[in-house]
Order: sequence, then structure tokens, then C-alpha cells
Amino acid sequence: MNFRPLRLDQSRQVADLGQVYATMIDGRDRLAHHRGTMRWKTIKGRDYLYRRSGVKDVSLGPRSADTEKTKAAFDEAKADARAIHDAARRRIEEMAPVNRAMGLGRLPVIAARILRKLDDAGLLGSSVCIVGTNALHCYEAMAGGHFATELASTEDIDLLFDSRAHMQIASDTFPAAGLVGMLQSVDRSFRKLANGFRMANRDNYLVDLIAPVPKDAARSPPQRVGDVEGDLVAVEIRGLEWLVNGPKVSAVVVDMRGLPAPMVCVDPRYFALHKLWVSETDDREAARRRRDRAQAVAVGNLVTTHLPSLRFDDRSLEALPKALRDRAGELAGEASAEGADW
Repeated sequence: MNFRPLRLDQSRQVADLGQVYATMIDGRDRLAHHRGTMRWKTIKGRDYLYRRSGVKDVSLGPRSADTEKTKAAFDEAKADARAIHDAARRRIEEMAPVNRAMGLGRLPVIAARILRKLDDAGLLGSSVCIVGTNALHCYEAMAGGHFATELASTEDIDLLFDSRAHMQIASDTFPAAGLVGMLQSVDRSFRKLANGFRMANRDNYLVDLIAPVPKDAARSPPQRVGDVEGDLVAVEIRGLEWLVNGPKVSAVVVDMRGLPAPMVCVDPRYFALHKLWVSETDDREAARRRRDRAQAVAVGNLVTTHLPSLRFDDRSLEALPKALRDRAGELAGEASAEGADW
């Protein structure tokens, strides 16, 4: 089996890191709730309380006991949120060298930065989730261990777009420059390639925006996360509708610098069965088909052995074709023949 559980000291460190990270995210969300500033503005000799968020000033009324309390409460809450966030961030930075020394850093740094940026923009888990090889980092974090390096290593990241969430994207969180601008804020060397759905940086790290083929493909508009002209347009791939319609899972993973990053992925059972199907498609290269099957078996075994609450006979798998669900036993059968943990 290509999975090794964490040692007890590693498990304790991961748990501590997760708690501190959750505290930092709580502080971040509180800061977002108290974004902007409150200040007094004198108009015709009278003070008025204004709240600025972005480029807009909104009047909250003339100076009074109530508006003074409003400003004091806002300033105090924002200061508390900043203190919570910054203290947790400092603690995370202190833990990073220990995380590296303990061998916990697994996710490529560039992938972690992309995930954090997507999460900050409110896109991760709402309109975009992670599929492909990088998802193995999420599953191993859920199970408390590590896959073999050759199974989980990759030089790209696949962003699965759910167009049903398009209208729910908040305009104040989605960047004005779209996904292209977001990725370039992570690494200025990212450039959109001619195919329109992919970006690459100077190190040839690839980011793909992918989506399922719509039911009425001939009449459906191009699938893009926002409405920014010139932004990435998802490449439509058959079979992805199963992943979009299936449940999602999340975990905090550790990058190669020892820093945490959020990850939201398709359910590992969907991943395993979808990979099994992909491994048998005729238009896929033989080497990729072999790796697809190896990943399908490894994740299927992980679910059966280390995530017993996720059953392959559960009704939550009904978004998958029955013919594919019926093949879950193949994964468990192959996995059990591989032997014990290494």
C-alpha cells in the first residue's frame, strides 16, 4: 500500500497547526466583517460619522452618544480581530521550521499560494474546487498520513469550476482582474496560454480551469468564473459532471515551507471511481492511464482502511453512474492485495 500513517509526534504537530490556523482564519473573517474605516467628517460646522469601505463613504449620522458608541465599538472590534489574526500568524510562522524538520511539508509552495488566494477571494469551495493529483494531499491530510511521493507529485493544479455558483460570486471579493490577475498576483510570471484555459509561469507550473460539458453545449456560453474580459475560459471535459455534482471534502494541508493552506476537493470516493474510469479511456496516454489506475487504487484503499465513515455503498454516491459504483469492489480488491503500509 502506498500510504504511511503519521507518527504520534507528527499527528500532534498537525493538530496544533490546524487549531492555530483556524484561529487565524477566524481573525481574518472578523477583519473582513469590519473592513474599511470609520471617521468623523465636519460638514457646515457639524460632525458626521462616515464609514469608508473601498472607495465609498456612507454617512451613519451626526455626532451623538449613539454614533460615538458605534465608532468606539467598531474600532475596538477591528483592533481585536487584528490582534487575533496577527498573533496566530506569528505562531504559524514560528511553527513552520518545525513542520519542515518533521517532514510535514508536502504541497508545492506555488500551489499553496494559489489555494490561499482562492480562499481569500471566497472562491475555494464555493465555485472552484481542486481535482487531479493535488487532491491526494487533501485525502492524506484527512487520513493522517502521507502517500508515496511518486503518486502525489505533480507540476500542475486543476481548478474544477461549477458554473452554477457563477451568479453567487460576490463582486467585492472577486478580483477586478479576474483569475488571470489573481494568479499573476501570486506569481508575476504567470501568462495565459493560447488555449485560453491554462496559465503557466516561468517554471512551467501549469494552472488549468476545467468544467463539465454542459447539457446544451451548442447554446451554452463559455464558462468563466467571473465576467472579466480576457479571463480564463474553462475547457469542457466529459465525466466532470459527476465530480461537480458529488459531495466535497476539505482539509488543511502543509506546504513545503511548513505553512498551512486550505484545500477543498471532490469526495475521495468520487475521485477514486472517476480515476478508475479515466484510466480506461482510449484517448488517454498509456503512461497516464497507468498512473490514473494507481491513484484510483491508492485512494480507494485509503478510504476503505483509514476513512471508514466514507462507505462505497452510501447513497451520497448516486451522482455516479451505477455501472461505475458497482466497480468499487475492484479498488478494495486490488488494494488488499498490495500488502501492508510501508
